[in-house]
Amino acid sequence: MERIKLTDDLEFSRIVYGMWRLAYDSDTSSAHVQAKIEACLEQGLTTFDQADIYGDYGAEALLGAALKAAPHLRDQMEIVTKCDIIAPIGKYAGRRVKYYDTSREHILASVDNSLEYMNIEQIDCLLIHRPDPLMDHHETGAALDEVVASGKVRTVGVSNFKLHDWTLLQSAMKNQLVTNQIEISLAQHSPFTNGDIAYLQERGVPPMAWSPLGGGSLMRGTDADPALRTKLADVAQSNSTDIASVAVAWLLAHPARIIPVMGTNNLDRIKQFSDAFTVQMDRETWFDLYTAALGNEVP
Repeated sequence: MERIKLTDDLEFSRIVYGMWRLAYDSDTSSAHVQAKIEACLEQGLTTFDQADIYGDYGAEALLGAALKAAPHLRDQMEIVTKCDIIAPIGKYAGRRVKYYDTSREHILASVDNSLEYMNIEQIDCLLIHRPDPLMDHHETGAALDEVVASGKVRTVGVSNFKLHDWTLLQSAMKNQLVTNQIEISLAQHSPFTNGDIAYLQERGVPPMAWSPLGGGSLMRGTDADPALRTKLADVAQSNSTDIASVAVAWLLAHPARIIPVMGTNNLDRIKQFSDAFTVQMDRETWFDLYTAALGNEVP
């Protein structure tokens, strides 16, 4: 599988396995989690995406249990996780309201907790999960630099940030932010025109795309626009593959080096992630799908 270079010493696989659904599987055993990891590794998919809040703050521990049972897997993986969301669920069930916390105290505690839960010694990439209206960029930036200097975190980035959020935080940091994980798909294509992707592309920063299948809407005929579904099905048929692979190939074709984050608990679907690289996605096909997603031809 193609790889994307984020820094001189860190690369991600071009497709990432997102683990936000891990705790919602009917089988959360270490053996089953291990089977998912191995199905990814067999395709050259080595990067895994977590967050402290996933699974009501339980998904990281499920990954940790699998790595404890099969510690040899860790050296083959890059692990991403996120922090700053506090929601009144799981270990924070007593909180009155959902909120964000980008304070130094919370970031340092979150890193230590994630390392313990996932049974690892270093996080490959730590992301601030959501922009925090109360963020003191000097405090947050210094805390991110601190966790990198400590060796507990290799690199840092953000998720769901607009360009002004990015520049504010980056202005107070020594380390460079290496990615912004944002929602990008044929169902959510505004980042191609609102500046989100252009800003990152100009700086050579590869975006990570969460929900690259539109939260499953592109797979469900009742939720997706019929014209778009028809176009996806036609391209899938001509490439002897499925709609999901076509939708992912559409993202992979963009020169910004978008990294789709794929989330499913279905082993068969996991084993098909790399099928996206078999899809022929020329410029005309890309725009054919884009036009269907827009609902009208481009201006």
